[in-house]
Amino acid sequence: MNRRAFLTTSTAALAGSFFAPTSSHALDLTQAPLPYAPEALEPYIDAMTMGIHFGKHHAGYVTKLGDALKAANISQTDAQALVSDIKSLPDAAQTAIRNNGGGHVNHSWFWKWMAPAGSGPKGPEGKLGEAIQSTFTSIDDFKKVFGEAAGKRFGSGWAWLIVTKDGGLKVTSTPNQDNPLMKGIVDDADLGTPILGIDVWEHAYYLKYQNKRPDYVTAWWNVVNWAEVAKGYEAAKKA
Repeated sequence: MNRRAFLTTSTAALAGSFFAPTSSHALDLTQAPLPYAPEALEPYIDAMTMGIHFGKHHAGYVTKLGDALKAANISQTDAQALVSDIKSLPDAAQTAIRNNGGGHVNHSWFWKWMAPAGSGPKGPEGKLGEAIQSTFTSIDDFKKVFGEAAGKRFGSGWAWLIVTKDGGLKVTSTPNQDNPLMKGIVDDADLGTPILGIDVWEHAYYLKYQNKRPDYVTAWWNVVNWAEVAKGYEAAKKA
């Protein structure tokens, strides 16, 4: 089996070992449309930020990921499986695919983890709500722990709520465009299935909140799509 065929086969196999947080299907290498209008998250996230974030930053990751795959002669259609096993890729291609593949995957989840305020549950309900309260004592305590992870992430990165290998919940944080699926990149203790994440790169909030990242995190809770998070939790528990 040649290198190209091996990469296609091995990364496709990985798709079965990690549940896709937002879908049971492979995450395409193309950018899906936003599930709502750019202004739909106002006043918490402004339309200009959404337009630049989605139309420039996310779109740029998709383009550069395609270029990196072409340059490395890698034939792959599942972006999530691809970034889950970065270390299996050619050394020269790893950095570009890690950064841009991670950027594409993370943002594809991020848009679905948000929804217009008032369009769904105001907080975690059902089994997800019970699990959060059991793990963190209360919903407010969970938000505090999550907010601290987001606020203390130095520079650019993400804060996450993940389902761990043993089925528990954990708050983690990663730099840049890394995510908790990246074996060999993220510490083993922080690997898991992301069911919620917040982008704390400055491009996600600076136009509206300037340097006040905590204000952005606090406002963001108003547009969390708890129905989608609950769906991801149930699926991860079954995987």
